[in-house]
Amino acid sequence: MFNKRIAVIAVLTLMFSCTKLNEKILDETSVTGQTQKQIADGLIAPVYARLPDIYRHTTYFALQEISTDEAILPYRGGTDWGDNGIYISLHKHETTSTDPNVRDTWNLITQSLSRSVVAINALADNKDANAKTYIAEARAMRGFYNWLALDMFNLAFIKEKPDDISKLVRDKEALDYIISDLVAAEPDLTTTAGPGRITKNAVYGLLARIYLNASVYRDRYAATHTFSADDMDKVIDYTNRIISSGTYALSSDYFSIFNDDNHNNKELVFAVDQRAELNGHNRLAYFSLSGDQFPLTAYPAANGTDGPAITPDFYNTWEAAAGSVDPSLADPRFSQTNLAVQADDTCVKAADFKMNRGILRGQQWGLIRVSGAFVKCANGDFKVAKLYNVTRNKPTLAVNFTKAIDYTAEGSNYSTGYRVLKFQFSAKSTSGRNFGDADIPIVRIADVYLMRAEAKLRKGDNAGALADVNTVRAARVNGTVKAAPLSAITLETLLRERGFELYWEMHRRTDLIRFDKYEGTWTEKTNTNKNMRVFPIPQTAIDGASNIPNYLTQNPGY
Repeated sequence: MFNKRIAVIAVLTLMFSCTKLNEKILDETSVTGQTQKQIADGLIAPVYARLPDIYRHTTYFALQEISTDEAILPYRGGTDWGDNGIYISLHKHETTSTDPNVRDTWNLITQSLSRSVVAINALADNKDANAKTYIAEARAMRGFYNWLALDMFNLAFIKEKPDDISKLVRDKEALDYIISDLVAAEPDLTTTAGPGRITKNAVYGLLARIYLNASVYRDRYAATHTFSADDMDKVIDYTNRIISSGTYALSSDYFSIFNDDNHNNKELVFAVDQRAELNGHNRLAYFSLSGDQFPLTAYPAANGTDGPAITPDFYNTWEAAAGSVDPSLADPRFSQTNLAVQADDTCVKAADFKMNRGILRGQQWGLIRVSGAFVKCANGDFKVAKLYNVTRNKPTLAVNFTKAIDYTAEGSNYSTGYRVLKFQFSAKSTSGRNFGDADIPIVRIADVYLMRAEAKLRKGDNAGALADVNTVRAARVNGTVKAAPLSAITLETLLRERGFELYWEMHRRTDLIRFDKYEGTWTEKTNTNKNMRVFPIPQTAIDGASNIPNYLTQNPGY
């Protein structure tokens, strides 16, 4: 019989993403009046509810990006973003088991796994026509959350009933279990649920990613990884299914993929559903911007936070690829100019004010705020001028982003490091910290092409790999800027292309490990310890399981 208490808990979470139902607050006495459909909808909603939190800028983003050669976050101005050194430690591969971002990410994954198991069991007796599909969704999401756990912590949780004690598995056993969950769920999934729900094609994309990394997951600490033909054939098979479905298409306007109205963008195969009416969690736009960059004429309180910048190492890959040409003129994915201002006291209509996108360099221009209000021209338009670090009490320090950024006092100043505005700053965000609307891609079609290219390349099909990479490059157009086709492809070139296409999308750590680059040296990072390929299990989790001897043991090196 359906557990009424579970229904109460489930319906209370309808306010979260991935359903379009209205929230209803129920108690146990009224739950029996709910239809089977309402109960089923209420059970599947919590399975997705914490995805926005997992993909928050200080959880999965931080672990996947700031730990790599792509992003760095110093103490801004010597104090801001200090957080007891956790972002410095993350970048230098010195993270400890007490790191709060690691703990939060772990807790969100394990909570989501628990909710998936609850939904699988509670939906078994549900009579609604959607129940079978919902069970498949919950099972597929269990596989997805376990993949996150395997990729970051080198373990997965086998649990079939809510009251069971999870069996912890690692390496090949974990890999095989995750694959089995996704494969078993796929036949009962739909192809039409949209990017915010897991579908057949989303599962194909996840399976392709898992098989691409399978050699890593089977032998986490190997000196180098050997990629079997069987694994690469699986990658090619699953990516072929997505591409041949005709459901998805590469966008000519690269930055539109990351706009705040991107829910129906045909690049998205699987994404974190973000809606302002549910107080969307997407802060990826605000995270890198200066505190004196104000993106919205309607909201003078909406600004950046002077968070992470890209490293000089990552920027240099753009310059190396562009040769004698500026990267902004060589690749439409590098930047998009929406505000071409080079003179102080320029007047811009509210409807015309849009921030530049992509990688932001040099002197920044924008709205000028005085006493909490934007300065206007005589005709009522908004004044645009050079920006200074007024909000940081440094009114003579220009917001002039430099390539150099490090952990020295000079390198940690507010304006150091080229910044990233890839995701559009939500037009509804009153502060930059709320009402994020841009769906965050988990799987998108360009990555599918690049995964297929990599599998082909690792099998010796250089021509096929080159064709897939050039398909992605040719799709992007920014005015007169087009990316010239590559004439040859190597693993080094492919990793570089993944960086150009997928920067700031939480792939970099996984990619570097797969390409045997994670032990490399980059800005402020020299640690070559292979144990750092996985994160420590939070000490709070180990302490919480201490009543079961040897149940949860720490990863090597921590």
